[in-house]
Amino acid sequence: MTVSGLFRACNRWLANETPSARDTVTPVPETASWGRRLIALLIDWLACLGVAQVLVTTDVLPGNPAGIYTLGFYVLESALFTALLGGSFGQLAARLRVVRTDGGRLDLARALLRSVMIALVIPPLVFRPDGRGLHDMTVGSYVVPLQVR
Repeated sequence: MTVSGLFRACNRWLANETPSARDTVTPVPETASWGRRLIALLIDWLACLGVAQVLVTTDVLPGNPAGIYTLGFYVLESALFTALLGGSFGQLAARLRVVRTDGGRLDLARALLRSVMIALVIPPLVFRPDGRGLHDMTVGSYVVPLQVR
């Protein structure tokens, strides 16, 4: 049997299979748009750059505020706010939330891992059709729009 023949056989088998009562479909939440995520990231970055600028200007920190300080503040701010409030400062301003796949909040360890992965830049660029990046898949989270009640 050739590979293409195997694929055709599998497709025929799948087409004839009927779902049973024990097969359950878990609903996938609507994920946030890329535009709102980029706005949230920009807000976060500018806020962290402002904090770094103030600390460098007042000689609390030496060096360039646009360097590693801004990135470090972003990772800390994003992780702490996500664990405590359900989203970073920018995400809260853009009315987004980070939730676990079961709907709860991320703990601090998962939020920190997620923030570090975002700081590495590549994980957010590797994403699934549902909008979840590698950083979200790794920690089991979604970025969703805030639902107003």
